[in-house]
Amino acid sequence: MAPQRRAGPKAAESGGGSAGTWADRGERRRLSSVRKSRAHQESRRKWLKVAFLVSSAVLVSLLSWSYLVSEDGVAEVLAHYSESLQDRFIEVPCSEDYDSHKRFEGCTPRKCGRGITDAVITREEAERIRSDVRRRIQQTIAQAFGISSSSMYLTKPTFFSRINSTEAKTTHDEYWHPHIDKVTYGSFDYTSLLYLSDYTEDFGGGRFVFMDVGANRTVEPRAGRVSFFTSGSENLHRVEKVRWGTRYAITISFTCNPDHGIEDPVLT
Repeated sequence: MAPQRRAGPKAAESGGGSAGTWADRGERRRLSSVRKSRAHQESRRKWLKVAFLVSSAVLVSLLSWSYLVSEDGVAEVLAHYSESLQDRFIEVPCSEDYDSHKRFEGCTPRKCGRGITDAVITREEAERIRSDVRRRIQQTIAQAFGISSSSMYLTKPTFFSRINSTEAKTTHDEYWHPHIDKVTYGSFDYTSLLYLSDYTEDFGGGRFVFMDVGANRTVEPRAGRVSFFTSGSENLHRVEKVRWGTRYAITISFTCNPDHGIEDPVLT
C-alpha cells in the first residue's frame, strides 16, 4: 500500500506558524512602542525635575540676594538718624488694595506715599509721650495727603513696641518679615510710627525698610521722629532684625471707616 501523504496537516501547521509569527511581531512592536513611550516619559520627568531644581536654586539665590541687600546694603536711606528733618514726603503710585474695600470720599487714599518728619514732637516730648501726640500726628498726615483730619479715625492695633535681640519665641514675634498693613489688618488706611530711641546709639539694626521694585529704601529711627505712609501694597515694608540694644516705637494707625474706629486710649 502506498504511504499516505500528510501534506494537509503540515500545511495547516505551517499556516498556523505564519499567523503566530505575525502576532509575535505585532506584540514585539507594541512592547517596543510601550518601552519607548515609558523611556520618553521618564526622560521628560527627569528634565522637569532638573528644571525645577534649577529654577528653585535660582529663586533661592535671588531671595537670598534680596535679603542680604535689604539687610546689609540698603540702596537708599530716606532719613539718616543724624538728620533733623522738618518735612520729607515721597509720593508713590497707589495700589489696588483700596478698591476691594468700601471707599470713603475725602479720606480713602487717592494720593499715596510716605513721609518723615522730626517736627511733630521734640525729643523731650518723645521721652514723656504726651497725650496730644496722636492728634498732632493725625493733623500732619491729613495735611500731607490733602484730606480732612476729622475723617480719620484711630484704629487698632495701635501699640507700643519694644524690640531687642532676644530670639523670637513664636511666629508673632518675628517682626522682620515683609508685610502690607492693609492686607494684614484690613482697617488700616494710614500708618504712622513714632520712634522713641536712636539708631546706632540705642540699638543696632532695626531700620525700617520700604521694599520697592528694584531697590530698598530705609528710615533710620531717631527719638521723636515720625514716619508715616499709606497702608497699601505700594508700601511693602519690613523691619531689620535688631542686633543689639533696644528699639522703642509706637505704631499709630488710622482708618477712614468709622465702624473700625476706636476711642483714644486713657493713660493712667
